[in-house]
Amino acid sequence: MPRSGVMADKNILIAAETLQSKLDEPDWIAVDCRFDLADVEAGRAAFDAGHLPGAVYLDLDKDLSGPVSADAGRHPLPDPKRLQERLGAAGISNRHRVVVYDDANGGVAARAWWLFHWLGHDAVWLLDGGMARWRALGLPTEAGARSRTPAHFIGQARDELVLTTQELARDIHRVKDFNLLDARDAARFRGEHEPIDPVAGHIPGAISVPFADFVAADGTWLGLEERRSKLLAALSDRVDADWCVMCGSGVTACHLAISGLEAGLREPRIYVGSWSEWIRDERRPVGREKA
Repeated sequence: MPRSGVMADKNILIAAETLQSKLDEPDWIAVDCRFDLADVEAGRAAFDAGHLPGAVYLDLDKDLSGPVSADAGRHPLPDPKRLQERLGAAGISNRHRVVVYDDANGGVAARAWWLFHWLGHDAVWLLDGGMARWRALGLPTEAGARSRTPAHFIGQARDELVLTTQELARDIHRVKDFNLLDARDAARFRGEHEPIDPVAGHIPGAISVPFADFVAADGTWLGLEERRSKLLAALSDRVDADWCVMCGSGVTACHLAISGLEAGLREPRIYVGSWSEWIRDERRPVGREKA
């Protein structure tokens, strides 16, 4: 199946100043992905109160994830057919140039970006700095939701971009060959605390590369060379290395994937189940470290 939409270049981030001039064009659409794990209704409420002009809202739990089962992580992949239907219902078609954003340093928006990419739609960007940057510049917002005509979105899921728990568990004896980067914060990785999942620690052999270290204090992403250097340090400076990314539930892992793609590294596989799926089976090994 051909790639969907207009091909994006490797510059996945888009500046608020650049986006402002494009949102009036009919083939551009913004997707608001704000979400709070501690209050799952907060993202939609924030959208209703104010969002980028013409934006639509996609919910991490309801739209960007599938149902949680006994052996799955907290945010499984959505069914591809259902996701395509949801995008179409939101008025998004294959002709659209899509910009995703959030208020969480790009962590949730990165998942939305990757899902479009997974379905083969490459005309998708991520708003650098998110809603905070947009507001800091005094750019216009609107409340409520516009009525949008349903569209037709056709994609094809690319399973080759996904690392499964079955494969990882089978080859756990050589996990270092996966170059598995863990995007959670360092304290969670070491097992010092775990605010979300019932077991603390990490997959033995994984490498701690917190996604938050790729973001500046104002919520914008660090420069590309700095992000590239951080990734290459974790990959022993091997530009052509195969690698995979994980986090708590396959969301912020996508943040590292975006930096890697912008930096010209090989496309990583996403371990979508991530830590929350790995620990579903108590027989799987868990690593812990001291600070």
